Amino acid sequence: MSGARIEQRVIEVAGPDDVRFRIRVHQGGNGPDLLFLHGAGGLLQDDPFLAALASHYRVHAPLLPGYGDSEGAEHLRDMLDVTLHAFDVWQALGLEQPLVVGHSMGGMIAAEMAAIAPDAIDRLVLICPAGLWLDSHPVADIFAALPFQLPELLFHDPARHGALLSAGGDLNDPEYLTDFLVGNARRLGMAGKLLFPIPDRGLGRRLYRIRARTSVVWGDADRLIDPVYADEFVRRIPGAGVVRVPAAGHMVPYEQPAQVLAAINGVGVNGVGVDAHAAAQPR
Repeated sequence: MSGARIEQRVIEVAGPDDVRFRIRVHQGGNGPDLLFLHGAGGLLQDDPFLAALASHYRVHAPLLPGYGDSEGAEHLRDMLDVTLHAFDVWQALGLEQPLVVGHSMGGMIAAEMAAIAPDAIDRLVLICPAGLWLDSHPVADIFAALPFQLPELLFHDPARHGALLSAGGDLNDPEYLTDFLVGNARRLGMAGKLLFPIPDRGLGRRLYRIRARTSVVWGDADRLIDPVYADEFVRRIPGAGVVRVPAAGHMVPYEQPAQVLAAINGVGVNGVGVDAHAAAQPR
């Protein structure tokens, strides 16, 4: 799926004790503002899903500190710090009630934002969000996974899409693998504050506070976070609906971007929870 051009810039964001975060933001497109919060793996190089979003929205996708050249991870200690930082980035970008979309760890942050400030967010899309824990369906441990194991864990069709994770680089090349591991260690160092040893920071106790019109989107073949969690999020968020996407794993925005985009377009418009196939049909 092609889309609009995405550009990058670095902004300064206020923090505690006169700290100034330097945050890289990917932006592009025209239309209503959309704030996209990425997962534990960060954004992909020339991210195709952001480009697809930018064909319908003015997209703002900040990189968390510890990702790329965004700075200040040492000042974010816990879930509350990260959530408030996301609001600080929102303010620095001058946004007014954007559509908020979060994938995986970013979905966890987005849900926390909507729970902490229920009047600030009107429309919310959580794509395979982390943040809950069911003993009967433990979430796979990405911190213990080796690089070559990640495509199988994250994609329904790893042979087709797995190269996205390494931006086409060869993980068998020692020099490239070293660079990949160093970058991955920085990313997971930040993500570990929210996800390690288990991705539960009490979000489930706060989801009842969400007032946003909410869709939960899940790939039916998610091997990282079992699709049973979709029902748990919907059960806990008042009025939320679910969009199940076939032939997709945890990286559903990259395996089935048209269906995910249709679900985003439909939240709060065509009903909250809509069937992905139906939503993808032209109207």
